[in-house]
Amino acid sequence: MKRVMMRVAYDGTDYCGWQLQPGAPTIEGVLNGALTELLGETITVTGASRTDSGVHSLGNVAVFDTETRIPAEKISYALNQRLPDDIVVQESGEVAPDFHPRHCDSRKTYEYRILNREFPLPTERRDSYFTYRTLDVDAMRTAARDIVGTHDFASFCSAHAQTETTVRTVYDCRVEKTGDLICIRVTGAGFLYNMVRIIAGTLLEIGCGARKPEAMKTIIEACDRSAAGPTAPAHGLTMIGIEFEKKPYI
Repeated sequence: MKRVMMRVAYDGTDYCGWQLQPGAPTIEGVLNGALTELLGETITVTGASRTDSGVHSLGNVAVFDTETRIPAEKISYALNQRLPDDIVVQESGEVAPDFHPRHCDSRKTYEYRILNREFPLPTERRDSYFTYRTLDVDAMRTAARDIVGTHDFASFCSAHAQTETTVRTVYDCRVEKTGDLICIRVTGAGFLYNMVRIIAGTLLEIGCGARKPEAMKTIIEACDRSAAGPTAPAHGLTMIGIEFEKKPYI
């Protein structure tokens, strides 16, 4: 028996998120089915991040145990032949038998893309949120700086989320503009349910002038979901990847 880790990229548009759901297409379900067919044994993957319906990824991490004699680094090549075009394994390799992607120190990076122009672009519709309202990027940048640090992010957590603590550490939060595309990139040790999308929704309000940049500190201190902005739509969010403090591959 060996444990294999994969980095998986996917377009989440046509899936009901990562996690298995009865009667619904999910990333986890497709991976389980393709791996079971490939390896001839029942495979169940464990993901590092259970992305929501419509959310994308360039490098979510999953692990599974297998008896196969196929070299771990070759599984990605064989598996991609059995996956749909909107799910592609970027790499695979063997890790320690006790390695768990959710139980080790890591940094996760997410990016929220906003297309800010007069009219939408069809080629950007699947992974970017469109708004024609003029956004003050400098104001958004100023507010984003207050996100960085260790805070109680209860204001940025969906009310029905179940978690032991709402304290999280954000290492970086920046807003960058290239042409008509505005990207909110957030890196942290971990995130609450819908946290990045609520940060994005709050920054959108600041960019539109509905709130002042200095309001971000007050929102964080409130520890109240109603103090923050709306949850931005899922399709604008992409998990960029996960960096582990210790090299996971054997």
